[in-house]
Amino acid sequence: MKIGRYEIHVINSGYFALDGGAMFGIIPKPLWEKTNPPDAANRIRLATRNLLLVNGSKKILIDTGMGNKWDEKSSSIYSIAQDEFSLGSELQKLNIKPEDITDVILTHLHFDHTGGSTKFENGKLVPAFPNATYFVQKKNYDWSVNPSDKDKGSYIKDNFVPLMEEGVLKFTDGSENFDDEIELIPVNGHTFAQQLIKVSDSHNTILYCCDLFPTASHIPLPYVMGYDLQPLVTIAEKKNILTRALNEGWKLFFEHDSEFAFADITRTEKGFKANGKFKSF
Repeated sequence: MKIGRYEIHVINSGYFALDGGAMFGIIPKPLWEKTNPPDAANRIRLATRNLLLVNGSKKILIDTGMGNKWDEKSSSIYSIAQDEFSLGSELQKLNIKPEDITDVILTHLHFDHTGGSTKFENGKLVPAFPNATYFVQKKNYDWSVNPSDKDKGSYIKDNFVPLMEEGVLKFTDGSENFDDEIELIPVNGHTFAQQLIKVSDSHNTILYCCDLFPTASHIPLPYVMGYDLQPLVTIAEKKNILTRALNEGWKLFFEHDSEFAFADITRTEKGFKANGKFKSF
């Protein structure tokens, strides 16, 4: 798929699992398990699905997945699976090397969005994409280095502090245009200053939803994760984004849905829902 100057590639960088109850908050299990069947530990399977935008030598990666710095205990807890798909192997299929990536836009600094941002080299943590500039909202970085007791486990500093130390982490500040096709839209319900990535031209729009809509199952307004810091803010943000998506014909891109990459939106008497769910562009 092409939007403006960019060829758009979907990158599946692996799978992991989180507790289904935490992923759906107040929604009863008999409802969410219909579309997201849990395993014996009540975990649901989640993807780490990234976007790669290519325009000649310009290669922009959105988020970096779980990475491979996990110990055996954590890998078991999160059921991390990168045997079939990984960020490196999927980029390699496109003949793209880590040093080819020019920009990495991080939606926020939770571990499942930044794990592949750094790597160990000669016993030291260094940027995984050595020629890239990384971008994140300043307010999210400020929160990430001093998070609350509720969410401090979601911010693993090895994934992003080395970027700051190497001078390759740059800050965005509120709503702004990254370039002519890419717009950054901050939202604050899940965490403070998560940035949605809107890629558009005069014909097509894709919204990289990150954790505002982690899966297609989260489109209904009350389906809000227990991880969210401000769930009522999340609901208001969802309503605003879904209204815009419906009115302007956006495609919603899901970072964590284990099956579907994106969906169109419709509205019925019962509320917003996916008009169609698709595995690829």
